[in-house]
Amino acid sequence: MKHSCVNLLSLSVFLSLLMAVNGCQQTEEQKSGEYAPERNNAELSATDLHFSNDLLDSIELTEIEAESAEIQNPDHIHVLVNDDHVLPDSYTPDDLTVPDVRFSFDEELDRRLMREEAAEALEQLFRAADAAEQELFAVSGYRSYERQEQLFTAAVNEHGEETARETSAAPGSSEHQTGLAMDVSSRSNDLLLNTDFADTDEGQWVEEHAHEHGFVIRYPEGEEDLTGITFEPWHLRYVGEDAAEELDNSGLTLEELIEKTREYQDGPG
Repeated sequence: MKHSCVNLLSLSVFLSLLMAVNGCQQTEEQKSGEYAPERNNAELSATDLHFSNDLLDSIELTEIEAESAEIQNPDHIHVLVNDDHVLPDSYTPDDLTVPDVRFSFDEELDRRLMREEAAEALEQLFRAADAAEQELFAVSGYRSYERQEQLFTAAVNEHGEETARETSAAPGSSEHQTGLAMDVSSRSNDLLLNTDFADTDEGQWVEEHAHEHGFVIRYPEGEEDLTGITFEPWHLRYVGEDAAEELDNSGLTLEELIEKTREYQDGPG
């Protein structure tokens, strides 16, 4: 009987210590500011803990007109643009400028342009790449609604609409119209925009370091069902350093960040 009591006492002490450890872990998670909604733990998905409260508080959500899905506030840097969030055909950013970077062409074309904040960040990215002996070239930045319409129509005529939508954004749903995106390439990839860029030294450097300057590879491999676009290792989208860092750490997409932000800002219920 005495031996049995000792075993029970030991079990009780072990359970008490386990509860204390779990309590400390919860406290540390709360201190870290990670997003953990007040719901049953069994209902939490892995992505519920990937973004900090500070980031989720800072994100401006994209507002759309219900019937047309037209974006009502396209000027913020976290704007979500896809088939369900469409830019007005008349939208042109009012702070477009030419970043002081290396281009793959000499002509003075609109595709040199980016919004001012994104252009400054691209300059920093290129300087960091040069310092690492990685020679990048800017290929295509701002693109008007009309120009996207021409490109999409050509893609439809060549490949059919279903395939065209996987590789080319429909007019209004292209991030290039925001002035926040830039396609990049390298001499080692013949200045082309294709998936081979991911296997070059320059492409691998971009994948590893773009977030340090506020950019993400907007259409990552394996996330086509979420983004609606096939893998584009050359397409850099400016979202700001905080969002870029957390997206890089989590491995999630801008769609998922906006979804989690909406859940967080809407609150319980």
